[in-house]
Amino acid sequence: MLIYRGLSRISRISKKTSFGRRWLPSHPLLSGASHSAAAAAADSSVKDSGNISLSKTREAYSWSLPALHGIRHQIHHQSSSVIEEQLDPFSLVADELSILAKRLRSMVVAEVPKLASAAEYFFKMGVEGKRFRPTVLLLMATALNVRVPEPLHDGVEDALATELRTRQQCIAEITEMIHVASLLHDDVLDDADTRRGIGSLNFVMGNKLAVLAGDFLLSRACVALASLKNTEVVTLLATVVEHLVTGETMQMTTSSDQRCSMDYYMQKTYYKTASLISNSCKAIALLAGQTAEVAILAFDYGKNLGLAYQLIDDVLDFTGTSASLGKGSLSDIQHGIITAPILFAMEEFPQLRTVVEQGFEDSSNVDIALEYLGKSRGIQKTRELAVKHANLAAAAIDCLPENNDEDVRKSRRALLDLTHRVITRNK
Repeated sequence: MLIYRGLSRISRISKKTSFGRRWLPSHPLLSGASHSAAAAAADSSVKDSGNISLSKTREAYSWSLPALHGIRHQIHHQSSSVIEEQLDPFSLVADELSILAKRLRSMVVAEVPKLASAAEYFFKMGVEGKRFRPTVLLLMATALNVRVPEPLHDGVEDALATELRTRQQCIAEITEMIHVASLLHDDVLDDADTRRGIGSLNFVMGNKLAVLAGDFLLSRACVALASLKNTEVVTLLATVVEHLVTGETMQMTTSSDQRCSMDYYMQKTYYKTASLISNSCKAIALLAGQTAEVAILAFDYGKNLGLAYQLIDDVLDFTGTSASLGKGSLSDIQHGIITAPILFAMEEFPQLRTVVEQGFEDSSNVDIALEYLGKSRGIQKTRELAVKHANLAAAAIDCLPENNDEDVRKSRRALLDLTHRVITRNK
């Protein structure tokens, strides 16, 4: 069953859990993913903009849509811990992010100056990116706060807490290195010339050095991962690297039917985007000694947040600008990559499939596809699907065991806030 269709039929099945709540959500899983413990949220209603001309496509799908104003309430209505106070998730972990950034710069130093320069290219001040993944993981670490089970001496308790936090910070560093390595390799495969508003590494230093820099970052991530001496965590993040390669291969070697399949697209998206953040969130829970149930909730949050993030990326590739995105808009379709908006448009206009099968080497086919997209609800449906995944991510946080610690509650609210930011961002 197609994932997006299954999500629209999510049902609640009452069942007593160890948390004393009655819920057992039923929704389809991506291949290789864990059981979801997140309850389904209400569908988002985004009004159809109607038929519009190609020249007005971008304006018609701007983020000023009135229906999006209520998304924060839709996402947060399930959480009993939501308070009116506004939190900036990035500010909550700003000090740790600064430490983490310095540590990352020191970790990517290489003996060969040229390699060192390439490896640190996207870790330098000003081009680190949004540091979205480290922020999520540091917030998750606090949200899953674990007390020392026995009343030990304060000094011992502090030392144990510090050691745990350092190990969880290491997961954030490893995740960021794997992420940046994947960007370097993707830019080579896509022949990209910009990234984060500057020239891509392959454009500036050449493909060979960009590939080697990505390999170097992966090797440093592996060394850091081994230092944790946790077999289950090592397995999780090794699987992420396998998923990244699998997802990229799926994108490069699609058959005609696979290229036009939403199910195939969502599985590929999980591998390429959501696997890293979902398995890293689970690793944070495992290091903290959390139960299997809590680890699954952490996984589900990361998985659905990652899917929502990529779906909005798909939208922005059509509605954004090169300046706001830090890369060329329409880059996916120009590289022949078919994403959710076009797949949804194809459902309304089956004749679009003929254009997709012909490919987009001919720029006129790009124009035809955009015209069909402008007539369809492809953009709106993609946003609606992103909202559904954001709601599932929020529900996972809501289902965590209750905790009255103020720092824990703030971090959980910040994780909820991120679900809102992901689907309302414009870059």
